Amino acid sequence: MDFIHEIKNWLELKIKLWTKKDKIIFKQGEIWWCSLGFNLGEEIFGKGKKFTRPVLIFKKFTANSFMGLPLTTHGKNGSWYVEIETKGFKRWALLNQARILDKKRLTNKIDFISKADFGKVKKKFIEFYSS
Repeated sequence: MDFIHEIKNWLELKIKLWTKKDKIIFKQGEIWWCSLGFNLGEEIFGKGKKFTRPVLIFKKFTANSFMGLPLTTHGKNGSWYVEIETKGFKRWALLNQARILDKKRLTNKIDFISKADFGKVKKKFIEFYSS
């Protein structure tokens, strides 16, 4: 992979996102495609032209910002993974990759998780960050 080319593409997209004027309304517990970008080392990053991946809106802070938990469809075990289900598919929330994000990174809503799954994510998040 040509990392310099990918970084340039991400920077061009990030400039476009910075000036984005969409009237996006999001809620806690929703799953959105989110432009996470091209990141470093073990940081999770997005894929495709918009550098997106599914993200769970874990905590809404303001009308513009939230804490997001990236999701994966690859089954994972460990204290920093939480299994959830949406639209009949299993996904895993990556607790160790929690990030504060701006709504300008959101592209489109995928789904929302059940109250039971949200409660499970919240419990595991507290356990993970308090140990």
